[in-house]
Amino acid sequence: MIIILAGENSYEVAQALRQIEVQFTGEAERLDGQDIEPRQLPDILMGGTLFSDKRLVIIKGLSDNKTSWSDLERWVDKVSDDVDVVFIEPKLDKRTKTYKALKKIATIRDFPAWTERDDGKAMQWLEQEAAKRAVAIDRKSVQQVVSRVGVDQWRLLDALEKLSVLDNIDEGSIKEHIATSPAENVFNLFESALRGQSETVHRMIQTLEQTDDPYMVFGLLSGQVFQLAALSVSDQPSAVVAKDIGAHPFALGKLSSHASRLSRKDIRVILDAFAEADIAMKTTAGDSWLLIERALLKTAAINS
Repeated sequence: MIIILAGENSYEVAQALRQIEVQFTGEAERLDGQDIEPRQLPDILMGGTLFSDKRLVIIKGLSDNKTSWSDLERWVDKVSDDVDVVFIEPKLDKRTKTYKALKKIATIRDFPAWTERDDGKAMQWLEQEAAKRAVAIDRKSVQQVVSRVGVDQWRLLDALEKLSVLDNIDEGSIKEHIATSPAENVFNLFESALRGQSETVHRMIQTLEQTDDPYMVFGLLSGQVFQLAALSVSDQPSAVVAKDIGAHPFALGKLSSHASRLSRKDIRVILDAFAEADIAMKTTAGDSWLLIERALLKTAAINS
């Protein structure tokens, strides 16, 4: 039997793999796909063992090993009945001949990473996990946790573990014990610029500089700028715009008040500021954080 656990939702992949291992009575063999050579594939997929009737072989990231992944095509229909093979593939290229061969005989389970549009799903999941652990947390607090942490299940579970030891879970305790996600921090940074709060922008940049990657921060900021521009040129409600551009309605809702009061000229200044920063970050050796702050301060100057 061949099973493929595909997708970048590492939490759900881990849970699915755990279920497979629980059902297996022996000791699973774990292999790194990067280390597997083509000549080893026959033994891995068909070789028996003296110590048990069945084998469970777990191979992670074989598709990143182009040579062995390509060679796998000629072995997929020769896997022994005594061998269960689980391929863990976060980024599976479905255009390859090997994938097409596997698709005919393998059980393929997809676990895509959750996005900001899945916050409702994340809230429901967190409520279920809290109930399993007998953690008393109301709907409003669940929403606040997801807003601060994001939709990554590992981080949500970590937040729940921290809150589980508290006598009372409310807005104050969540702010005290649960750190905000990079996306939330970046939104707060951009909103501070839109409010003309230059000093706040400077302090937040200094804080982010200690822990975050400037290119990641700039990418998130650029997404916010694009959403703001989309809102400013549309006469549709933010929920409709969100659907049109594939953004989350809640995120656009928070930007809509800024978009409605800014002129087209103001939006152009913001777009130009970030376009200049983008070019400079790609073509010069300048300080990336300084370039980001400069773009934000130009934004803040419009609103000061």
